Amino acid sequence: MKNRPFLLTPAAKDYIWGGTRLREEYNKHIDVTPLAETWECSTHPDGPSRVASGVFAGEKLVDVLRAHPEFIGTHPKTDGEGGLPVLIKFIDAARDLSVQVHPSDEYARTHEHGQLGKTEMWYVLEATPGASLVYGFRQDLTRAMLAASLEDDTVEQYLQKVEIHRGDVFLIESGTVHAIGAGAMIVEIQESSNLTYRMYDYHRLGKDGKPRELHIAKALDVVDLRRKPLPEQLQREREEHDGYSVELLEQCKYFLTERIHLDTMLKSVVFATGPASFEVLLCVDGSGTLSGEDVELSFRKGDCIFVPADSIGLEIRGQSELLKVTC
Repeated sequence: MKNRPFLLTPAAKDYIWGGTRLREEYNKHIDVTPLAETWECSTHPDGPSRVASGVFAGEKLVDVLRAHPEFIGTHPKTDGEGGLPVLIKFIDAARDLSVQVHPSDEYARTHEHGQLGKTEMWYVLEATPGASLVYGFRQDLTRAMLAASLEDDTVEQYLQKVEIHRGDVFLIESGTVHAIGAGAMIVEIQESSNLTYRMYDYHRLGKDGKPRELHIAKALDVVDLRRKPLPEQLQREREEHDGYSVELLEQCKYFLTERIHLDTMLKSVVFATGPASFEVLLCVDGSGTLSGEDVELSFRKGDCIFVPADSIGLEIRGQSELLKVTC
């Protein structure tokens, strides 16, 4: 029996740097302020998403996948307990995020009780004029130089800041120092991990009125001290089809992300997943419908759909921009 897609409901995070745009512009009716992140497709225990439609409505996604491992497919690496290898988020940065770094899988396994490290990609949905992000260092450093600059508050002189624009893509490999700047609305696609080593936070206070915790020793263990070449936003090849187009945004050993421009209201686009992997469809603009046999899902900007591996035949129509993530 073939598998059926379903909508997801996200977990929400109220980090101090968040804003209100996810609620106002991306249809997130969540009573959390500030609304910094929504974990749209997540089996991570720190923020599990739930099924919002169909026979599994109301259940945690991880519980559904634990009961139905065939939904994940034969290819992706999983933990055998219903965990997906990826986590997909919306991020609304009303203020600068901390300067941080993520560990590799190898370091995390050894020092973080077998957890995954984190490589991630950012897709810029919106950026206010002049918005930027930190992407690596401007020059080669030594561990002693970095440690001293963190001690005396001069680390910003070494950080490479890159102005960002709608549609930009950045692959943030583990070990890369980074930070999202104020005014950025981002989709983050990452390994299923919540390990972040905060290096510098502008001396901000948390909700408890105390300085937020830093993780300098671990950050110094894992950070790549080499100068990072400026990222190039290359012209991507766009495959044109009848009613839609597809662009490859990023492919690494952890995930593959494509951007789909859908422009068909009367004629539908037909597809189905194979047995190897699930697909996640994240609507970042517009609206449409996904249907097949006894399933019909309406989606709009901000919605996330999980399409299990080995799915029923599906038809999609509408005018929208979608990100498709698979493994």
